[in-house]
Amino acid sequence: MKIIYGTTNNAKYIALKKIFKNLKIDVDIETLKDIGFEGEIIEDGKTFEENSEIKALAIKKFCDDKNIKGRIIITDDSGLCVDILNGEPGVYSARYASENATQEEILQKLLKNMEKEQDLDKRTANFVSVLTAILENGEKIVARGECLGRIATKYNMLGGLTYAPVFIPEGFSKPMVEMDEKEYAESHNHREKAVRILIEEFKKRNI
Repeated sequence: MKIIYGTTNNAKYIALKKIFKNLKIDVDIETLKDIGFEGEIIEDGKTFEENSEIKALAIKKFCDDKNIKGRIIITDDSGLCVDILNGEPGVYSARYASENATQEEILQKLLKNMEKEQDLDKRTANFVSVLTAILENGEKIVARGECLGRIATKYNMLGGLTYAPVFIPEGFSKPMVEMDEKEYAESHNHREKAVRILIEEFKKRNI
């Protein structure tokens, strides 16, 4: 299976490759850099599904224009949704504080907006990952994976995914960034859930 993964983020590329490897699926993954895509994609959708599709269609057009064939295009849009904030930051997760805000600035804004609720059990949230796949025949498949958890009232260290210092996955007692690799793999599975759904759809189509 040959895939174009709509990202220039090497960490995302490695994560996706690892998921397929763990599922024992032989796959050749190219990134946007590999195919020479340098255009800017305006993600102005109101949902993860819309933004994921916007990216997929832009890459599909590029591939058609460059006569790049024989690949499945996969794009994702991911983010954090906090219940008491009515789903914020949602699709604006990466630019919640501002377009070029640091991880610390984003976390500080999130915690300030949640400071009226200090009961951890009421600080529920979920990580969402929506994948859009466009097959060689133009068919579109959409898969959504979610990871439930709670938001800590403070963070002890920075690093990892933007919200990893404050996101405590369901069934655990510490934020993602403080977990060892095994714990992290067990808890951080929203993208893997979405990939598994895609793979099941691929199987139905004998891909």
